[in-house]
Amino acid sequence: MKILLIVLTIAMLWSLYGYLSSRVEHAEYAVLNVADGYEIREYPTHIVAQTTVYGEYNEALNTGFGIIAGYIFGGNIQKQSIAMTAPVTAEEPVSERIAMTAPVTASSEGDARVISFVMPKSYTLDSLPIPNDPRVQLVQVPAKKMAVLRFSWTRSTSHVKRKQEQLLLLLGRDNVETLSTPSYAGYNAPWTPPWMIRNEVMVEIR
Repeated sequence: MKILLIVLTIAMLWSLYGYLSSRVEHAEYAVLNVADGYEIREYPTHIVAQTTVYGEYNEALNTGFGIIAGYIFGGNIQKQSIAMTAPVTAEEPVSERIAMTAPVTASSEGDARVISFVMPKSYTLDSLPIPNDPRVQLVQVPAKKMAVLRFSWTRSTSHVKRKQEQLLLLLGRDNVETLSTPSYAGYNAPWTPPWMIRNEVMVEIR
């Protein structure tokens, strides 16, 4: 009985941590339609801080998170701190982008992924502090219409890829035309309880 009480207490405290750590500004969007297995969203123009890294999803997210976190926690010319936001996104670079532009292409070194943080909506490109790290770029992303599939628990590369394939199959079933490769979006801080984790895969549609 005492062990059960300890386990329940730990689970409650862990869940409380997960709830409090999720209370950050989220990227704005409007839900246009809820389909069978996914939803259609419209994202307005927004600004992201992003970097390009290599590796599997977890490795790339951790590396990219560290680089961009350095920027928002004062690693900039003005030494300003910027509020944390969600989600953190990971996507494949597109050839016409300059280095990394676009809130998860193969090479001899592994998978290249653009990791992005959405900047708080109170900022403009002119008012955001200038990064000290040349790997961080500030980019204005145009408004987009996205198909999104949400899931919880693991964000392993194999699981994310299965969800991306599932989303593409659903869109093919509904004759929805895609304009990009699927990306990944994660909304939670490290050590969030797995049952509270919010993961999404998304793809731009016409």
